[in-house]
Amino acid sequence: MKKLLIFCPLVIFSFATNAQVDRSEVLRKIESNRTASQTRADSAIIKSPARLFAERENLASVIMVIPERSTVEVLGSDDTYYHVVFEGNEGYVYLNQAEIYKPVRSVVPVAKQQPQVRQEVPVRQRGDRLTYLENKYGVRIGNLLYEGKAWKGMTSDMVKDSWGSPRKIDRTISGNVIKEQWFYRDTWLYIQNNVLAEWGRIK
Repeated sequence: MKKLLIFCPLVIFSFATNAQVDRSEVLRKIESNRTASQTRADSAIIKSPARLFAERENLASVIMVIPERSTVEVLGSDDTYYHVVFEGNEGYVYLNQAEIYKPVRSVVPVAKQQPQVRQEVPVRQRGDRLTYLENKYGVRIGNLLYEGKAWKGMTSDMVKDSWGSPRKIDRTISGNVIKEQWFYRDTWLYIQNNVLAEWGRIK
């Protein structure tokens, strides 16, 4: 009877120890898989306007809305979020709103060094810009942008190609709506979700 009383606790202790070892092994595998997934990419492309949260699971902690097709630096990930940095702001975006970007690396053979010869660099001609705009937007819109025209409904990229970058941008975010006011020398433009909606003279 004494042997049985001594043997039972030993068996129970052995099972408990094995279970704890198994649990710690499972946790170690999960952590190594998570670390591998966190380090597999350096950046991601935002597929649709995405809210950047300061905290996981806190929908009220929105820092900003990241515009579509923006590139973010990926610091890590879990089952629901990417941990990212965008324009100096660190936070979390949903996995389904971003796509990992893996640039294709190509090896360029190093050519033998040639003696340096001074060459005259041709001045960029005005026609080069027109050709670029026509190839990018088509002949009609390319010509309008070349002439510095602006109209409601044009994209923010078109505005930059027509007028250049603004001196100042004021941005406000409300839900999924990004409102921006661009200031040029004597004109302001109101842009909502990357589309020109209104403009006026600076008084």
